[in-house]
Amino acid sequence: MLGPEQKKEIEYTRIKTMFNSQTYQVFINNITVPEENLIGEENRGFGYLMHVLNPERILIASESIGDMRWFIEKSAGYASSRVVFDRPIGENQGVQFPIADIYAKMLSVSALRWQAASLYDSGGDIKIVGELANSAKYLASEYAWQAANVAMDTYGGYGVAVDTGIERKFREARLYKVAPITNNLVLSYLGHNVLNMPKSY
Repeated sequence: MLGPEQKKEIEYTRIKTMFNSQTYQVFINNITVPEENLIGEENRGFGYLMHVLNPERILIASESIGDMRWFIEKSAGYASSRVVFDRPIGENQGVQFPIADIYAKMLSVSALRWQAASLYDSGGDIKIVGELANSAKYLASEYAWQAANVAMDTYGGYGVAVDTGIERKFREARLYKVAPITNNLVLSYLGHNVLNMPKSY
């Protein structure tokens, strides 16, 4: 627990973002932690952090899967109700197939996400949990961005209208390709730690 004098050493500034959550830049200066407050073993903090981040990867995958489902439902609904030249645009394979494609991808990555969550909850091998959790985050964020573009293509120019909700969710879906960890670092993790290739950075 921090004393009043140490609380003065923590500074934070709010960062305004286009996303729907509060984000802060935090600075911690000149803080000492008494030895009796040590959690775990000294010099193993980064490893502990990596283990804690596995559920975060699973959570981000889940959020992206939710985004995908939302985009799919909006796209399928609009494609079925929007009539051009006396027929719903969803009758066109060029509109229908991309929506069906992203639906199949959503089902596959959702199964991977549940597998990662189940293994983590049961105390499974941390390396396998990391492999599954990172893969689920990577695929879900990539597919969510694809789903966002499918929705924008389905709606056409109307997709940028605020009342559709597409433009807002479009911006949000893009975030998870770079945060809380960029997909390039996920690929680096899989390449080096799972596939045993040389470190790429």
